[in-house]
Amino acid sequence: MVDVGTDPQTGKRKQLTRTFDTLKEAKAEYARVTNRRLDGTLVAPSKITVNEWLDRWLALRSVDLEATTLYNYQITLDRVRGKLGNILLQELTEEDVEGWRDWALTSGRVRGKKAGTPLSVTTVEMSLGRLKEALNRAVSRRLVTVNVAENVTIPLRARKEERRRKEEAKPWNVDEVQTFANGIQGDRLYAPLLLSLMGLRPAEVCGLRWREDVDLDKATITIHNTRTMMGNRYTVEKDTKSLAGERELPLPAPVLAALRALRFLQMKERLALGEAYTDSGYVVVHENGEAFTIKQLRRRAYRLMENLGLRRVRLYDARASCLTYLANNGVPDHILARWAGHKNVSTTKRWYVKPDVEDLRGAAATWDGLHGPVAGAAVPPVPAPVQGRSR
Repeated sequence: MVDVGTDPQTGKRKQLTRTFDTLKEAKAEYARVTNRRLDGTLVAPSKITVNEWLDRWLALRSVDLEATTLYNYQITLDRVRGKLGNILLQELTEEDVEGWRDWALTSGRVRGKKAGTPLSVTTVEMSLGRLKEALNRAVSRRLVTVNVAENVTIPLRARKEERRRKEEAKPWNVDEVQTFANGIQGDRLYAPLLLSLMGLRPAEVCGLRWREDVDLDKATITIHNTRTMMGNRYTVEKDTKSLAGERELPLPAPVLAALRALRFLQMKERLALGEAYTDSGYVVVHENGEAFTIKQLRRRAYRLMENLGLRRVRLYDARASCLTYLANNGVPDHILARWAGHKNVSTTKRWYVKPDVEDLRGAAATWDGLHGPVAGAAVPPVPAPVQGRSR
């Protein structure tokens, strides 16, 4: 019997009891436990399960996470709980985690009509990442000696198979953006959708308020409020995704004109409805003044895309179309990052600047100078590059 510390909840002394066949074995174990206690590596036996520790870890993280982020953490870890949740935390092995990973990549979807089909590599990677974070905290709390998930990764084979199987969604190019912008001029939500084409996130568009965030005289908008949804069910209002997301942007002339027209239209609607009008104060509202949810804005945009015969893309992907166009047309990196609401331009360029083949034609024409003319052969004219072509 050896002391192994105190209970953090009660402050009482905790003791570890082990039984051996010989005195020699008992003395060796006593020395091992004592040494590990003294050097701070001793982990006392515990009956806590993986599920119970994940609950405790989420409670610890909730202090620093917004409600929407915490909800996403919970959904991400729910994919782990079914297979690993009832295992004792101290009995969880690397093989257990690898088994979950392989199952998730082959048949991990458990809900809806697609139950039993593979989860995406990104989804599995996110769940694995959260599990690693939780187990790291368990190590620091001395509940386990090592993070058994630390070296579990997504096999390269699975990544390649998914790339072959899944076609990457392409944001709109310039022609498609202009077709959409011209085609919705008569729509009531013309101005808010132009804000999306300016590169605002849908939650930022829905969170804009006339009094606090829009200055029509100075032709600027301030982004510091968002309205998003948790699980497509509950609307959540909060500040921007990051500190860099708080920014002031100048309004291009077409967007300024559209916002002025929308403001005038809403004033007429308010007069027509009188007391029945809801003065929510948001820019994106229904005819009765009630604010649009991010889900309703998406649906309206998709319906307009269908009516115009355009391929359906996520409203969020308008950010990529906008930022690629700005980058292609010489906007400096620090301005590009500020416009996007990113701390540095590496994030902007990694995820949102997506040049397509037409954007690369200028580079092909430039390469001709390296090659030089072919002796004795007529060189066909090079097509002029399409300026501003983007995704």
